[in-house]
Amino acid sequence: MPGETVQRTYERAGFGARSERGSRPAVVVVDLSRGFTEPAFATGADLTAEVTATVRLVDAAHAVRAPVVFTVIAYDKADAGGACAWLRKAPGLASLREGSEAVALDPRLPRRPADPLIVKKGASAFFGTGLASVLVAQGVDTLLVCGATTSGCVRASVVDAVQHGFNVLVPRECVGDRASGPHDANLFDIDAKYGDVVALDDALSYLADAGAAAHVR
Repeated sequence: MPGETVQRTYERAGFGARSERGSRPAVVVVDLSRGFTEPAFATGADLTAEVTATVRLVDAAHAVRAPVVFTVIAYDKADAGGACAWLRKAPGLASLREGSEAVALDPRLPRRPADPLIVKKGASAFFGTGLASVLVAQGVDTLLVCGATTSGCVRASVVDAVQHGFNVLVPRECVGDRASGPHDANLFDIDAKYGDVVALDDALSYLADAGAAAHVR
């Protein structure tokens, strides 16, 4: 189906409205651990560009004192032994073992001691974690979601974010995947149904404006 026809089909169905941008944003960095950002790991790919872009986003959030939350996915022996249903479908993820180099955050990321690090076992950053409570406690209304992979944990986190009542922005340069097809398809679907896929510069401007408004208050 030609791209123009696809766009008209989605518009006719009522998809693609723009998300609101609240006054209290936060950045959620999904699974930019070495096992995803380095091609030496079987689960990884070279996400240097995406990590570099995410560094800019996190630095901007820190500059305006917006919350930043990091997640990693990690499994123990019981999970790998059959306790986790997802690993029966995607057994390669079992290599992301607790305490291993694969689950360490990419060292290029500027995580501060005050930035929460949430360890999860599901695709979504919200599933089985306290992320929603962390965000609500800080009055957050809008999430900038970045990380890996676009077709997996990023998409799942975006879907859960909007279902928890948060406005969602996804800076295009800050998300990556192992292949371009799933990456592009999921960005299209996210933008149509769950959040706005935006340019990094747009996200940086939004953070700066939100920070200036908070200072005035």
